Amino acid sequence: MAIDKSFFINKRDELMSRLPKGTAVVLFAGSSRAMSQDTDYRFLPDRNFYYLTGLEIETCRLILTNRGEKAEVKLFAPGKDDMVERWHGKRLTKEQISAISGIAVEDIYADGDYDEALYDVEKMGLKLASDGTSIMAETKAFMASDKVVEDIGPVLTSMRMIKSTEEVDAIRKAAAITEEALLEMKSHVRPGVTEIELYTALEYGMAKRGSLIPAFTTITAIGSNSFYLHHGNPEGEDGVTAKEIDHIQVDVGARVDGYCADISRAYFVGGATGDDDKRFKLLALIQKLRKEAFAFIKPGETFTTLNQAMHKIVGEFLVDNNLATNDPDTNDIKRYYWHNTSHHLGLDVHDISDREKPFMAGNCLAVEPGVYIPEWGVGFRIEDDVYVTTGGCELISSGDDKVEGIVI
Repeated sequence: MAIDKSFFINKRDELMSRLPKGTAVVLFAGSSRAMSQDTDYRFLPDRNFYYLTGLEIETCRLILTNRGEKAEVKLFAPGKDDMVERWHGKRLTKEQISAISGIAVEDIYADGDYDEALYDVEKMGLKLASDGTSIMAETKAFMASDKVVEDIGPVLTSMRMIKSTEEVDAIRKAAAITEEALLEMKSHVRPGVTEIELYTALEYGMAKRGSLIPAFTTITAIGSNSFYLHHGNPEGEDGVTAKEIDHIQVDVGARVDGYCADISRAYFVGGATGDDDKRFKLLALIQKLRKEAFAFIKPGETFTTLNQAMHKIVGEFLVDNNLATNDPDTNDIKRYYWHNTSHHLGLDVHDISDREKPFMAGNCLAVEPGVYIPEWGVGFRIEDDVYVTTGGCELISSGDDKVEGIVI
């Protein structure tokens, strides 16, 4: 864990300072989900629980109250148990939990003490609150119980939209790991390569650098499979394999200290076949869109105005290439510009946000203009991550989209 415990202490204090006095916030880490009768998926905690604690421990519960000058904290966690640990792996000590979360050892309780502590909170007449944005079953059950529970999801969302230095550094590290894995994968790009070979190279490249749970399902799509935007099931030798003049869409992201990178690259198998090579025509458009998007993003602009700026450029390209008549409308453009240009990035790859809010300094965004032209048999996006500053935005990832960087 590279993020210091002071970050989590500050986030807990900030949350409680935004809520009325006499509020008790109850949050749940959640539990792993079954993959089969005797195996669970690798555990990833509720993102807002993690945001306030830095802990990745199943079944943990957190109660925060702000009755006085300073928020009171109680964490309920599974204790050390030799027999359980023999079969399911070692557990953290209270001292280790405290070192990560900044929660004092004396404020860390056994998980069996939770029910009594919640009863005491209710008896004191404190107003209960929890996170309506959570996907965890225990949180959903708590929100749907007969208790009166206020939804503080919007407060946590507004906090998470503005990234601290520690958060940006984590995303930057995740981007670096992703691009190192991409560089290693690039050596596999050749005629005859399969999607699963590229996929496993990327997954291995991230895992060996410590990213065991990627930000999302890695996408490696050869040729016509690039027209399936979330092509998450890579094909082997019985599926599509790369051939000369193919293009390959890759979309991948590592996760570091809980924070996600989101990077897309396009690879061309072989050089240009002539002046009319549609891959390179589309590449020039994507490069232009990226340049304009990076220059456009700044505080006060919105996803809507950004998309409008991109649509104008794409519309001109479509007319110039006889794919649309003069003055194409939004529907004409969306025939080829299928998805939004950008989204928030953070603890989730599509980080929780209010998409109607203008960009603000401190936002982290993934920027992914993509154009898909079935008539040409070519379509792809190139995506990088940026940090919004007071005067514009700066790249978090490399921004590499040079022709010599992607032609094999």
